Amino acid sequence: MERLGAKLYSWASLLEEGTRRQAEATATMPFVLPHLALMPDAHLGKGATVGSVIPTERAIMPAAVGVDIGCGMQAVRTQLTATDLDPARLTALHASIVRRVPLSAGQYNRTVQDTAAPRVEQLAALAAEAGFDPARYAKKWTLQLGSLGSGNHFIEVSLDEHDRVWLFLHTGSRGVGNRIATTHIAVAQQQVERRGISLPDRDLAYLEDGTDEFWAYIRQMRWAQEFARLNREEIMDRCVAALAGHLDQDVQRREKINCHHNYTTRETHLGREVWLSRKGAIHAARGVRGLIPGSMGTASYVVTGKGNTLALDSSPHGAGRSHSRTAARKRFTRASLDAAMEGIAWGRSDAFLDEHPEAYKPIDTVMADAADLVDVDHTLRQVVNVKGD
Repeated sequence: MERLGAKLYSWASLLEEGTRRQAEATATMPFVLPHLALMPDAHLGKGATVGSVIPTERAIMPAAVGVDIGCGMQAVRTQLTATDLDPARLTALHASIVRRVPLSAGQYNRTVQDTAAPRVEQLAALAAEAGFDPARYAKKWTLQLGSLGSGNHFIEVSLDEHDRVWLFLHTGSRGVGNRIATTHIAVAQQQVERRGISLPDRDLAYLEDGTDEFWAYIRQMRWAQEFARLNREEIMDRCVAALAGHLDQDVQRREKINCHHNYTTRETHLGREVWLSRKGAIHAARGVRGLIPGSMGTASYVVTGKGNTLALDSSPHGAGRSHSRTAARKRFTRASLDAAMEGIAWGRSDAFLDEHPEAYKPIDTVMADAADLVDVDHTLRQVVNVKGD
């Protein structure tokens, strides 16, 4: 850990200068108290750094929560072992998952499936309680539940250190969550500009606690968090069904972990009750289970939090980018991607060059930096990787 300023602590041994400057700017906001904690996977984000934990008093910066509200991971350990998986049929398993889960930006379900229907009803009731209509943001939001998206979102079939089979996925609140986030970021910017407040970055615009705009954001943000959680539940159900159909046997869920990494909640830290925003960070209080994925082609981890006080009970949420998507496409070749993904069933497309494992920080370095934040329970190595382009 390194102290970078009066209100900035960093656990990142690999930290670009631009990322550091962005975190320093966020930490100067007067309502960021007691300090900002920068995680090992930190990299540039919209307004606030991805991989930062930001406590605020009487205000929230919507961009510091993130535009994919409630994005996170879920992992399920099954009763199966490596001997149940035929390496020659992993491509068929990949295809089975792809048939059940819509992939890529703008791709949704054609109809609300039977497994999704009660979850959609639950979300509709929650939206009514929150006093808003999600269709205002995305007319087809009901069809988005159970879809993966693109970018770094994934579904994986993995083996742990005991060769036990896990299902692991990463996704969030899809288009409806993004629209909610960007709408409230714009509202915050309008309010700040109306009051003539100068900011180091206009995406650090904030909403003041107690205002109608603040509570409208909180209600809708919480709804989007629940959408993201139920989206992961729906996708996991489909993945379990795909694996069961592929093997022609029931799949048991022996262990399950679920965690958000783009959200805000009320917590108490160092004697202060704050709104704690974790943007690209997971809750890692003592005893709390969590998930830290690497990139496609590298290890992922099931962890338990140590409750580090200075880190505000948090840990990294993944490897963190070291090259932008544009830079990755220029830097890496399809041949090097094929080599990195050897032994894994994946989409085999140039579309995934920007997700090349070397476009991310080495996950071993990130986990070494996080040694005083979490204990590692399991190390997962994927045999199937499903992504949207």
